[in-house]
Amino acid sequence: MWLLLVLSVISIAVMFERAIFFRRYTEDVSRLSHAIRTAIAGGGIHAANAELEKRTSIEAEILQPTLKFMPSGGQALESSFRSEYDKRRPELEKGLNFLATVGSNAPFIGLFGTVIGVIEAFHHLGAGSDDAAMAKVMAGIAEALVATGVGLFVAIPAVIAFNVFQSRVERVEEGIGALVNELSAVQEAQARGVEVSLVDESEMSAGGEVAPAEAIAGSAE
Repeated sequence: MWLLLVLSVISIAVMFERAIFFRRYTEDVSRLSHAIRTAIAGGGIHAANAELEKRTSIEAEILQPTLKFMPSGGQALESSFRSEYDKRRPELEKGLNFLATVGSNAPFIGLFGTVIGVIEAFHHLGAGSDDAAMAKVMAGIAEALVATGVGLFVAIPAVIAFNVFQSRVERVEEGIGALVNELSAVQEAQARGVEVSLVDESEMSAGGEVAPAEAIAGSAE
């Protein structure tokens, strides 16, 4: 029982730490993607780097070194993204293994406590058959079942928190990966001499201009 309570306290601490982390150090990837595409379209990679320097999110810190490889072509861009993401992945997934372990094992710990309690209750039952002995047995079984309830009480929030935070990690990877793939496609189109716009006219802010793909490479030189 005490082990479950300790695991519960640690789990709650991990949940709060992860919630604060994702709130403070991550941002809406779709908004970041729009900002970067608009910056590149309007002023090239230098403008995109300037935009990223204003931000403190992990997404921005992954993208900043990645964009340096944009002039080298799509394969280099994607490889750089994967390398940078892998460096930051432990920070994103910190504590998630613990939540997964608690979520999957806490019910079994509680069940183990229940089994021990039921065994002790039957020992009391074998020691006597009067009403006092039966009352003691029933009390022992009830107390034993509490262990199973506590195990579920600890496990369910841990599983929910793990799924929520794991989903946040996946959104970071998928969002930045989609942007990198888009930039890679622009590079391939540029190599074939095709003029490509990163943003639609409706997405541009008032007074902004969309630069052709050739201007993107020129700004990086």
